[in-house]
Amino acid sequence: MYLAIDTSTDNASLAIIERGLILAELNWFSRQNHSVELMPNLNQLLDETKTNLKSTEGIIVAIGPGSFNGLRVGLSTAKGLAFSIGVPLVGINTLESTAYQYQECEIPICPIFNAGRGEIATAIYQYQKDKWLTIIDQQITTIDKLIMHITKKTIFCGEPTTADIEKLKGQLEQKAKIASPASRLRRAAFLAELGIKRIEAGNHDTPANLQPIYLRQPPITQPKNPVKIIKTSQ
Repeated sequence: MYLAIDTSTDNASLAIIERGLILAELNWFSRQNHSVELMPNLNQLLDETKTNLKSTEGIIVAIGPGSFNGLRVGLSTAKGLAFSIGVPLVGINTLESTAYQYQECEIPICPIFNAGRGEIATAIYQYQKDKWLTIIDQQITTIDKLIMHITKKTIFCGEPTTADIEKLKGQLEQKAKIASPASRLRRAAFLAELGIKRIEAGNHDTPANLQPIYLRQPPITQPKNPVKIIKTSQ
């Protein structure tokens, strides 16, 4: 059994996977209440599936980019569980797991998250010739600068604002394929798929070294210039 945890943004998700089957998945709008909602919701899934954390073979957690509070809660919970149970821990980039939901479309996939100050966190991925590829590395930029790099039909997903969507449609026209609100819902089951592949390949992280990727640094350490997100290996 594998457990996937995603608390990157206000939209949170949990999934329990066993032998390739999704035993249960829960998605909810947390409103930054992750610290009081995560464990009760996890216990609910365990009760509903009649499973036990002791049966867990590995834990997969979304590491951002995302909000400070959400990532702190999700990552600390995942680390604590992995350490106490003694199972592998894998951190997956939130942008990548969001894009992975559309891998079978075989056209560029661009997840977008609001980074504040008129900026977005984004990247571009694509499934080509049986390989899942990063076309443009994760970065903080603006929607206008992103549009300048779009040369072909691209799926836009994640959590774009209404203003973002209007700009994408207005400037890119037929090149912009906007995922519907229902399909944009971030699902921990896809996070699990990416993480299980890494665990089975023996490529996992250690609780001590796994760190979150924030949309911006916490306010107490906020630099004057925008934060450039550094690529992390998956």
